[in-house]
Amino acid sequence: MAAITVDMPRPSLTGFTLPLNALAGALLGYVVGTANHSPLTGVLAGAVFAALLAFVVVSFRQRRLGRLAGALITGAVGALIAGISGALAGAILGLVLSWFAYWLSSGDYRASVPIYATPREVLWHNSFRLICGLIFFFLIAPVVVVIPLSFNAENFFTFTPKMLALDPEGYSLKHYQDFFTNPDWTRPLKNSFTIAPLATILSVSLGTLAAIGLSQSHVPGRRAIMAILISPMIVPLIISATGMFFFYAKLGNWMEAHLGLSKDFLGYVKVVLAHAVLGIPFVIITVTATLVGFDRSLTRAAANMGAGPVRTFFKVQMPLILPGVISGALFAFITSFDEVVVVLFVGSASQKTLPWQMFTGLREQISPTILAVATVLVAFSIALLTTVELLRRRSERLRGMSPS
Repeated sequence: MAAITVDMPRPSLTGFTLPLNALAGALLGYVVGTANHSPLTGVLAGAVFAALLAFVVVSFRQRRLGRLAGALITGAVGALIAGISGALAGAILGLVLSWFAYWLSSGDYRASVPIYATPREVLWHNSFRLICGLIFFFLIAPVVVVIPLSFNAENFFTFTPKMLALDPEGYSLKHYQDFFTNPDWTRPLKNSFTIAPLATILSVSLGTLAAIGLSQSHVPGRRAIMAILISPMIVPLIISATGMFFFYAKLGNWMEAHLGLSKDFLGYVKVVLAHAVLGIPFVIITVTATLVGFDRSLTRAAANMGAGPVRTFFKVQMPLILPGVISGALFAFITSFDEVVVVLFVGSASQKTLPWQMFTGLREQISPTILAVATVLVAFSIALLTTVELLRRRSERLRGMSPS
């Protein structure tokens, strides 16, 4: 049978594309005008400029050429207003406005909805996508702002005129140099990379065993036990930290009196145990989710072949649930590495971690090195989350949930 195609009419340029582009330009103009203490002028100028830009851009048959023209036009206007930085920002806005003009004029806004969708349904679909995009921008914008500030050549937490003008003298790596050479930062960094791996190993060992045990249908009260084990994720951290303080204080005093252990060593032990408690729920949840699709007949077959429980676990079960175990380990590592409240209660000055030092730096001495540390931690977190996502996809492929 021949495919049935329906040619959708192109939206009106003057009655649809230009007004919506003018509205988008008015919103952007409001932001620029507010920064220059003239919001009304920015709204009017932005609306007129965006409408004219859309009219010019849409006249180009080739989209790539039209978008390039839009970027050049807005870049030139931005250069007249704010120099090099204005040209760069203008070029980016020009690409956005040009894409928006083509998206409206070509009818691509209906591409992801059924052909029989009503105008109201199309409006809701695209409005929902816009709302999601704004929420994502709201969440990610504070993190993005910190990154360029970490290269500030001055000891300020704001953008200097040289930075806004993209002057190379306004940028420097001195805050990163201070982070990697100053003992006030290298010592907490070493503590974080000492405590977090140990707490992760303990969390993975106990959490994996607990998840496997609770996945058995014959375990009595497994739902209640599961609720208790994941309670550190639900209970406010300040309450957990207070309880850990009193518990580990008595435990540390007993170990120091009867085992002769030093206070410094016991401080590390208490922090590692406390962080392990916080990381176990993440391991239990990820491993339990992996065990949902696990074929129990494989362990029974291994037992019939003469393999013991330990050999069956490491040779049969562990390779299949390994993505979930590694994902839980990464979450446990991040939890321990970023945690500050429990360390303040349980640890001492010898166990000062990187988040603790950042918290102290914000309270006692406003050090711009914190921005460099934050940027390093953002990059580190992105790498870990990327690893988690790759492991999740691998787990789905192993369980036959994804074709590729």
